[in-house]
Amino acid sequence: MKFRYAMVCSSNQNRSMEAHFLLKKHGFEVCSYGTGAHVKLPGPSLREPNVYDFGTPYKLMHDDLRSKNPDLYRRNGILPMLKRNSTVKPAPQRWQENAADGSFDVVFTFEEKVFDMVVEDLHTRDHVLMKTVLVINLEVKDNHDEAAVGARLTLDLCQQIEAAKSWEESVDDIIAGFEKQHRRKLMFSVSFY
Repeated sequence: MKFRYAMVCSSNQNRSMEAHFLLKKHGFEVCSYGTGAHVKLPGPSLREPNVYDFGTPYKLMHDDLRSKNPDLYRRNGILPMLKRNSTVKPAPQRWQENAADGSFDVVFTFEEKVFDMVVEDLHTRDHVLMKTVLVINLEVKDNHDEAAVGARLTLDLCQQIEAAKSWEESVDDIIAGFEKQHRRKLMFSVSFY
């Protein structure tokens, strides 16, 4: 069975886009979103992030940061990340404005606060379709190396979900087997559209 997947992280577009990139490369139908008010990328200091509106093209962000300090943003991985992102989709999208149509079967988050937000968002919507959606949180540190590891783990979990005859009947076993194999604790919830 083929499912539609959503990858959701806070606002910096690293973890969700790395997973989006890898799943797309393996033929999965996938979208990615942020949940913050803006896209925030590291700046010259913690108090000086680069802030962009959702919908700002990745190429525009890339060109802006390259014009500000190309060595810094190449060294910290932001320019390569934005280049990768632009090969996946034109611009970042916000979950709250773009994921309401009930088109996803499985939603992955990469930090607990985003998981809580997505679950709450799904629970407060009108459930007109009564279509189930599985929300899974795989905790991933927000750096480039961990994002790559998290993407591979997400791919593994998606492949296991796809292989199941019915994820609703086997989700507990899939989660338990994944946690044992990878020594990573997952959170999950079932909601409806």
